[in-house]
Amino acid sequence: MKRAVIIGASSGIGRAMAQMLIQDGWYLGIAGRRTELLDDLCRMAPERVIAMQIDVTANDCEERLNTLISRLGGMYLYLHVAGVGWKNPSLDREKEQATFMTNAVGFAQMTGAAFRYFAAHTGGHIAIVSSIAGTKGIGVAASYSATKAMQNTYLQALEQLATGKKLNITFTDIRPGFVDTGLLDEEGKRNGAYPMLMPVGKVARIAVDSIYKKKRIVVIDIKWRIVTFIWRLIPSFLWRRIKL
Repeated sequence: MKRAVIIGASSGIGRAMAQMLIQDGWYLGIAGRRTELLDDLCRMAPERVIAMQIDVTANDCEERLNTLISRLGGMYLYLHVAGVGWKNPSLDREKEQATFMTNAVGFAQMTGAAFRYFAAHTGGHIAIVSSIAGTKGIGVAASYSATKAMQNTYLQALEQLATGKKLNITFTDIRPGFVDTGLLDEEGKRNGAYPMLMPVGKVARIAVDSIYKKKRIVVIDIKWRIVTFIWRLIPSFLWRRIKL
């Protein structure tokens, strides 16, 4: 049962979670666009870790996922961590398009493929790393917050679909706040542009433990749970005047 596929294991939260699952004895199929970044994870346990190149926005992503699952000998946990995002107040077209292609189209292609695999077998566990950014529309990161809200809703829809079909599929939506990864620019980190910045190791540990406990929605951490609770209470006429 301890066989997992991680999409987006080459850096950040996905990489840290992969390291923890390897240490916990899992068999892993890890994937990303640049397989050279996955080599040292394979060296941690060469008999238990397989790497493969998968571009989540490509037409062949489901075929390649199924190939990776076959090479792994099956899949119980599908973990989707792949994503991009920027502060983009100018709405640069290329950045907006890249965000939607990866975080929305690519996300739906891959989690949909995982759902179909589990539906055709004995079930399993789909876990994603989304973000607290999906709580409200954030002006300086419009496409990022929109696609993270889409991920939250899409997973909710898959859960309803699985329940209706009486499928044995568990769902976990992991929503961290600001995490000290390469996704955030270094100048912004130095200037304090990212409040309550969390170390990646702490976030990965909470995320892995939440998967083991089969939690449905996990906001990391307590400070961000308070913040997002307050965000939800703010009416639209006030929210649009807030500068984040």
